[in-house]
Amino acid sequence: MTKSTSYSQVLEQLTNTLNERIVILDGAMGTMIQDYKLEEADYRGERFKDWHCDVKGNNDMLVLSQRQIIKDIHTKYMLSGADIIETNTFNATTIAMADYDMQSLSAEINLEGARVAREAADEVAAQTGTPRYVAGVLGPTNRTCSISPDVNDPSFRNVSFDELVDAYVESTSALIEGGADIIMVETIFDTLNAKAALFAIEKVFDTLGDRLPVMISGTITDASGRTLTGQTTEGFYNSLRHIKPLSIGLNCALGPKELRPYVEELSRIAECFVSAHPNAGLPNEFGGYDETPQEMAEVIQDWAAEGMLNIVGGCCGSTPDHINTIRESVINHQPRQIPDIPVACRLSGLEPLTIDGNSLFVNVGERANVTGSAKFLRLIKEEKFEEALDVVREQVENGAQIIDVNMDEGMLDGAESMKKFLNLIASEPEISQIG
Repeated sequence: MTKSTSYSQVLEQLTNTLNERIVILDGAMGTMIQDYKLEEADYRGERFKDWHCDVKGNNDMLVLSQRQIIKDIHTKYMLSGADIIETNTFNATTIAMADYDMQSLSAEINLEGARVAREAADEVAAQTGTPRYVAGVLGPTNRTCSISPDVNDPSFRNVSFDELVDAYVESTSALIEGGADIIMVETIFDTLNAKAALFAIEKVFDTLGDRLPVMISGTITDASGRTLTGQTTEGFYNSLRHIKPLSIGLNCALGPKELRPYVEELSRIAECFVSAHPNAGLPNEFGGYDETPQEMAEVIQDWAAEGMLNIVGGCCGSTPDHINTIRESVINHQPRQIPDIPVACRLSGLEPLTIDGNSLFVNVGERANVTGSAKFLRLIKEEKFEEALDVVREQVENGAQIIDVNMDEGMLDGAESMKKFLNLIASEPEISQIG
């Protein structure tokens, strides 16, 4: 919508449309950029011709150096039927932009990325008489809050939650200033990174005094049906449902055939709209994607026919032809109806834990408590964290469904001990599977 439209109006209009029909998201930005066969000098343009390091491959900076190309790609997707276009800002955080020593340009890239998408959306809406929406994209960054990059120290992290929050606050603020209608946190492989993004979004909303619709999209990395950090689809949903998003869904990594069971699961459990934008098949040996528009649309049409979808588009390897064919395949199918799901306490570690009227009782492991267990206190004081993990592991093996961890003791640096211990727990799937 035009920037003059209020956020509440955007939400109302989007919600009405989503209740009426399946809404179309755009396709891959990177795939389209590759078709232009840009070289180093093209990426640099006039503004960055003397930049001190190579920048080829930094697609996000093209909103500054090749603005018209990005605008043309947005326009092509909308003319192929996309209702929502995603800003070209997937890696435009200070954290990811540090790879090109462009962290100081992060805010500007997000601002301009939203502006160019806004211009394209307003022009196509004026031409066609159909509203178009801009989703300001926040990608996962190139670091993970849940996994150590150092095999010798499972408790080490190369980014903190607070660092992620700061980066996402800057990007979110710029996306909104540039005219985004929606904030989209996508390609989530680490739910803790996503929590940082959503916490940052809430901070920005509080400052703004208003709220934009939020879309969330995770990525299942292989046939195990789990994210890179090991979380199941339902665990992922339970971890993020508190934000009350407009939609939650899955994208990337897998093609539509492989993604189907996990979209179906989300469709069953989500109390909001469900989205999907899969890759155009699995990558081939050259890193390309071979699934044709028709092949992709045939699979997605079945999802629509079974009432699993509210929003659909494409990820890696998809093009305007894919989006147009997908749109034609779902246009006559009714959108998914949000199910009436009973109220329950829904928790998660790597796996979900639902506590409702059918639950007998919940076992809470209390031994990881420095004020309640002399043994645990001694191990923490002596910095024998690996042995302390065995205390938790034993409780899980004996049936604990929730672990209570307490480091509040006068002779301890409780905050630092808690941080190290929880990071170690996160690296132990047999423990972190529970709440």
